[in-house]
Amino acid sequence: MYDLIFIPVHGPYLQIIEEPKQRGFRFRYECEGPSHGGLPGASSERNRRTYPTVKVSNYVGHARVEIQLVTHTDPPLNTITVHHAHMISFCILHVTKRGVVEVLRKRLREEKRRIKEELGKSTDLNIVRLKFTAYLQDSNGSFTRALKPVVSNPIYDSKSPNASNLKISRMDKTSGSVLGGEEVFLLCDKVQKDDIDIRFYEEEDDGGWEAFGDFSPTDVHKQYAIVFKTPPYRCTDITRPVTVFLQLKRKKGGDCSEPKQFTYIPHNQDKEEVQRKRMKALPQPYDHWRGGPQGGAGAFGGPGSGTGGGGMGGGIAYYIPKLRGFLCRLPIQFFRCTQDHIEILGAYALSDVYFLPVLFPATALQSRATLMAKCSARALLQYCSTGDVRPLLSLQRHLCGVQDENGDTPLHLAIIHQQPGVVQQLIQALNNTPQQKFINKLNNLNQAPLHLAVITKQAKLVEMLIKTGADPSLQDQEGRTALHLAAHTGDEAILRVILGLLGERHAHLINSADFSGQYPVHLAVKKDGEHCLRLLVEAGARINMPEQKSGCTALHLAVRDNLLKLACYLITKLKADVNACTYGGNSPLHFAASQGSPPLCSMLIAAGN
Repeated sequence: MYDLIFIPVHGPYLQIIEEPKQRGFRFRYECEGPSHGGLPGASSERNRRTYPTVKVSNYVGHARVEIQLVTHTDPPLNTITVHHAHMISFCILHVTKRGVVEVLRKRLREEKRRIKEELGKSTDLNIVRLKFTAYLQDSNGSFTRALKPVVSNPIYDSKSPNASNLKISRMDKTSGSVLGGEEVFLLCDKVQKDDIDIRFYEEEDDGGWEAFGDFSPTDVHKQYAIVFKTPPYRCTDITRPVTVFLQLKRKKGGDCSEPKQFTYIPHNQDKEEVQRKRMKALPQPYDHWRGGPQGGAGAFGGPGSGTGGGGMGGGIAYYIPKLRGFLCRLPIQFFRCTQDHIEILGAYALSDVYFLPVLFPATALQSRATLMAKCSARALLQYCSTGDVRPLLSLQRHLCGVQDENGDTPLHLAIIHQQPGVVQQLIQALNNTPQQKFINKLNNLNQAPLHLAVITKQAKLVEMLIKTGADPSLQDQEGRTALHLAAHTGDEAILRVILGLLGERHAHLINSADFSGQYPVHLAVKKDGEHCLRLLVEAGARINMPEQKSGCTALHLAVRDNLLKLACYLITKLKADVNACTYGGNSPLHFAASQGSPPLCSMLIAAGN
């Protein structure tokens, strides 16, 4: 790089006191005629024009100043270093005096041509500088005493993309996972796709941190938008959000945009909240079901004796006021569970249960509570005698739709805690009853029991649920069905089970998209799932189906993620289209070339021929 300032200790020296304006000046072609107004100075304004100015300091007298237009960077050294030279059959060619001139001319022409070609490739014609050289008078009055030249700041052609100031106009995300890989859409002023970086950095006393967003030239749209993936933060086990900065940076000039904040969020390893629910402490029993301070009275018994006596016999009138309020707070489903055994309701509708204090006297409440307790006791005795829990579950089957604060039903919780025996018993209790609809009930995360069975990788439960009536078309909060989740986890066994049980009614799910526009084949590619892809294609998945965000096919995604083996499998075995184009007109070969991957390029070219 040229020296920008040179100030000797003694004697005259040349310095720039008004730099030229760096931006906003358009370079003109020769055919356009002279420039309008000339090159202004850096501090020039509309009502106060200034121009580039130099000063010869420590000198009084006349001086001549020459201005040259020079390149932005130093010219390259035209030297070649040979580390291992083998002088085999080396000889010296004798040239006559008559031929010396022609040989020298030939060498000079070749050298001139070589320099011309190199400068034509390396010289950036959109960025120039002004070189000022001052000449002082000698004793004869001639201007022969040259001072050390000075070079101005770079001047950018306003019609060049590199001339504009870098500016981030908008981002669709300002936070993301500490592991990186978050896709961000960034709008900016005009940039060149092969001369731009997205720099993430953090400045600290110990040197800070720096990383760059991941994107290729094909991800730069019309010089005004960039789609990139965030880099991972330097420490991925953070426990609280960390704010860093990101900015646009030119590779050649090095100039940067104003920084914007970006927040790294700790990685959530339990996105489906399965682990959290497994670790949740069991609730404490209600005081209603404990004995009183005088003894061990049961739920419906009177005050027990000091020896712990008590039970259902006698003394229930003592609890009538509390029992009335307790029964009124119970959901309607609780009273349905004894509908087959209790006829005390008569002609009253179930919706009138909340008016029990008005409709039923205390004696009716006492009779109802007693019968409910007898039914429960009979089922409990049967369970203790046979070990078969189904009578208890059958009695309480109307409560199987009750949800906790997370929206989970008993069936959800049994799957989360990996209790296949409990799941089977619940399903048998609900089978062929109106309560079978509970098998498709959604929790607060829009997860059905079938979703959780896939997430927890319980293939036998997945098969049991679908055969019992679980709906495979239900979508979670990301629009993913059980089939999407199986492809996303890369579980070949579960995927085979689901595909084998879909049937004609749900066959369309193989080619259905989630809310992010991705089909099961795209999710399988991201997991490098060769076997899952084969299962999907055999079941009817269209391998050339483009995802709905950018139009990438499965082959595009494999090439973008540099999955050479999977890309070969897609082409040779699954007959993926090597010439398929995205919405932006890019084929897989464009992706491979922009990533600089010779193996992928060679494979795609060979497949195209």
